[in-house]
Amino acid sequence: MKRRVVITSMGVISSLGKTPEEIQAALKTKQVSFERPGYDQDVVVSPVRDFDLKEYTGPFKERRYLNRGAAFALAAALEAIRRSGLVKGAFPEAGLFVGAGPHLDIGGEFPNIENGRMGRSNLDALWILRFLPNTAASLIAQSVGIRGENLTVGTACAAALSAVGEAFRRIRDGYLDCALAGGGDSRLTAGGTLAYKNAGALYRGEGPPDEASRPFDGDRKGFIAGEGGAFFLLEERDRALERGAGIWAEVAGYGSSMDGYRMTAPAPDGRAAAGAVRRAMAEAELSPEDIDFIVTHGTGTVLNDQVEAKIIRDIFPGKTPAVIALKSWIGHLSTACGAVELAIALAGQAVGYLPEIRNLKNPCAPEIDFVRKGRQSRGGVFLIENFGFGGQNAALVVKRR
Repeated sequence: MKRRVVITSMGVISSLGKTPEEIQAALKTKQVSFERPGYDQDVVVSPVRDFDLKEYTGPFKERRYLNRGAAFALAAALEAIRRSGLVKGAFPEAGLFVGAGPHLDIGGEFPNIENGRMGRSNLDALWILRFLPNTAASLIAQSVGIRGENLTVGTACAAALSAVGEAFRRIRDGYLDCALAGGGDSRLTAGGTLAYKNAGALYRGEGPPDEASRPFDGDRKGFIAGEGGAFFLLEERDRALERGAGIWAEVAGYGSSMDGYRMTAPAPDGRAAAGAVRRAMAEAELSPEDIDFIVTHGTGTVLNDQVEAKIIRDIFPGKTPAVIALKSWIGHLSTACGAVELAIALAGQAVGYLPEIRNLKNPCAPEIDFVRKGRQSRGGVFLIENFGFGGQNAALVVKRR
């Protein structure tokens, strides 16, 4: 018999806020963080303001091994534990599942190398640890006291959501009783921005920065790079109830797939990505009619939004569920986007609120029920989906009722 899995705590660091309560307030007051960075006035980014890792860790000498994205991951994981009421070492056999990317801070901390020599002589002997995908997981385990199964997931923009999905399956199938899962990322450096810019993926244009991110709009021009992190404590439901834990939601199903098409473009037919969504619903034993709303990937790029709209129409013929796109609020957080968007969706659901898709003036698919004005939540079952570079797809079904 498959076991039920619930989310009992979460920690989140985002440009909307660093707690669920701050995020709820930002959604209601429509406070966002978009700006043109000093290193490139041609693009727009969504930074996290006033972040200090020391507020979460206290004295911590290993801090020097963390790049900014990994620091977000560690802070979010520690906040999830703090909010759970548990203490370090309370669950040593828990699992740890982290979505992470390459963390190549090009133009930031990555050293110049000429003639076989590094251009900076003051580099720490272990500077390379700042760029390893598993550094965040290692330091989270040390800080929290976890010794159980671990997995660092590198499925591009689907990584953090895949990490949550893998943790869910381990608990559901009896391999673990609880796990921490999530991710953190930041690419807001001159080099990181340039890489996306040269790939033709970033928004470039004039106008107010807070109007640049426009998923599913007919005039969308690319995504806005964001940053942040989120982690969740997942537990077997009976165990959570026995210890009197509060429950944010139940994870009911997970699906993943590969396009097998191209590195930088989604398969036009959307078949593999739709397969991940259908598998998540099948695991949850739900039909399309049971889904109340969808948290889309919604990057604001021409091709991705076009294919995602097709997927929604194919799976939900006729009247679709309500559709939201949280990258219109926080930009695209790369490997961490699924975790942070899940946290924001849960924060909104806790007060019965579905945020609108910002800057949506000319929907690319008028037949889809895009949320164009914030509304009260219609129910408690939602689907969240991410589709990453290289055609790596993930979908999760979450219940709040």
